[in-house]
Amino acid sequence: MIGVKMKEHAITKDMMLTDILARYPEVAPILMGYGLHCVACHFSSYDTLENGARLHGMDDETLDMMIKDMETIIRQFAMAESGKNV
Repeated sequence: MIGVKMKEHAITKDMMLTDILARYPEVAPILMGYGLHCVACHFSSYDTLENGARLHGMDDETLDMMIKDMETIIRQFAMAESGKNV
């Protein structure tokens, strides 16, 4: 794929929600769309992505899909910032 190089997995299940949001604020709508309204919740400082997803009843397949969606948005933002077309 031509474009911006990104770590194979920018988001992992064991990352703290606050760390994800601090590093990639553009993923907030994705989290909220999947029902993780932790974006503005003080528990985001204490929960990993996986734990937050589990607390909201998310299964493995949905969690994996959410991570894939977040990584797509991260890649698109990186490409846009570098001046490349998506």
